[in-house]
Amino acid sequence: MKKILITGAGGMLAQDVDAVLQGSCEIITKGEHDLDICHGDKVCEIIDNLRPDIVINCAAYTQVDDCETEHEKAFAVNAEGVRNIALACRDQGSLLVHISTDYVFDGTKKESYRETDETHPLSIYGQSKLAGEKFVRDILKRFVIIRSLWLYGRGGNNFVATIQKLAQEKAELRVVNDQTGTPTYTRDLAHAIKAMIGGNHQGIYHISNQGTCTWYEFACRIVKLTNSPVKVIPISSDEIKRPAKRPTYSVLDCSRFIQESGMELRHWDAALQEYLHEQQAEV
Repeated sequence: MKKILITGAGGMLAQDVDAVLQGSCEIITKGEHDLDICHGDKVCEIIDNLRPDIVINCAAYTQVDDCETEHEKAFAVNAEGVRNIALACRDQGSLLVHISTDYVFDGTKKESYRETDETHPLSIYGQSKLAGEKFVRDILKRFVIIRSLWLYGRGGNNFVATIQKLAQEKAELRVVNDQTGTPTYTRDLAHAIKAMIGGNHQGIYHISNQGTCTWYEFACRIVKLTNSPVKVIPISSDEIKRPAKRPTYSVLDCSRFIQESGMELRHWDAALQEYLHEQQAEV
């Protein structure tokens, strides 16, 4: 049975990866307090002691707007922290599965991004995540980098939870309608990660649910499925003036993953319906 170390425990994706892998592997989870990836010596010590076959790195600093003013923290976690893990994996001979983001692209392509497309991040967050990717590629001979986007799930703060909360507090919501992507359910992504570690995969993969929408369309669907009376109003990104620039179109082409794994994630709307149904059943 393979031994797998999951970093970023307590985070939304890490919780689902842990749950999906249970029973098929020996799972060890480490959160920020157990394993601060910014401390290279500690990372090496822990990975050396545990001797995992695979490290799945879900640890990241994902506060996109805060990254614009906290440059050092963003690069310390998303770049240097990833470097620390990659070095430890190299020394131990562990496979590193690293989670990255659509923010490595600028969104000007207007069609789905392939793994080979030129990167051009618009934000400090995107720049720091791309720097982490480069460390992985430079240090390791065998690795898996998974880029995904617009994640939501049961284990943390996300767009779905935010819309549900605001819908109870406000009569109307203003949501941007000029950014297009693919909402991705962390449980579905966790199953994809399981498929990836079960095969002899190598390199960069784009993985998300299928289909596209804007944040406004996503919000409208959440409101409709939860029978909320709140009114959703489409606005432009310029009306919000958030510190970090977002890619206007960041849909990912997942054909490489589909072809190599034989697995295709469902449409984002079907995933959202299941997520909300299960959420309501727990109430």
